[in-house]
Amino acid sequence: MAYRYRSRRSTRRLARKSRRNFIITLLIIGILIYATIQWILPSFINGIGFISDIIKPSKKIITQNDTSLAPPVLNIPYEATNTAQINIGGFATPNSKVKLYLDDEAKYAAEVSSDGSFIIENVSLLLGTNNIYGKTTDEREKESLPSKIIRVLYDNEKPPLAINEPEDGKKVQGERKLRISGKTEPDARVFINNSQAIIDKDGNFSVEQLLNDGDNNFNIRTEDLAGNSSEVVRSVSFTP
Repeated sequence: MAYRYRSRRSTRRLARKSRRNFIITLLIIGILIYATIQWILPSFINGIGFISDIIKPSKKIITQNDTSLAPPVLNIPYEATNTAQINIGGFATPNSKVKLYLDDEAKYAAEVSSDGSFIIENVSLLLGTNNIYGKTTDEREKESLPSKIIRVLYDNEKPPLAINEPEDGKKVQGERKLRISGKTEPDARVFINNSQAIIDKDGNFSVEQLLNDGDNNFNIRTEDLAGNSSEVVRSVSFTP
């Protein structure tokens, strides 16, 4: 009987030891799997990529505009003009070339000097708004990105000028103040005897002028953004 009891105790002790070893084994396997996923596997993949790059380096994709050339800077000091041809200067990479585009079409080209300056003469404009920009090119005909677009209005028509008052040849007696009013196009300027008058957003203007004894001549002139002008003269006679 004592032998059987010791045998059973040994069996239970062995079973407990086996379960403990099994649990420890599972923990070790779990730790190894975690370490593999977190550190070993990424390092292995990176190593393969490094070896692949050495054996077959990746090629850098170079586009036509992947260049150190900077876009040119165009110098057009006005937004509107009444002349059909203008000169356009500016700055770009020294000893390169500049292509000038009008409404997305390459129209002109110029050599850039060693100091970085260039000028393109007699650039023909179309009536209305002209969208102008440039690109720098090198000796291999590689181009820079486009420069900033500059919009230039070509307008050769005289602005309208209507005078509401006074009528020409008006005779005034007693009151020395005279009102001069009229209308031109919006954004234009109005001058009365070379003094600028204020106009509203619709082009209306109205000013008062003091009259001298006898004949008074008023030169009323309007000028648009392009420099076109219209002129009207009013004569007024004053008697105190």
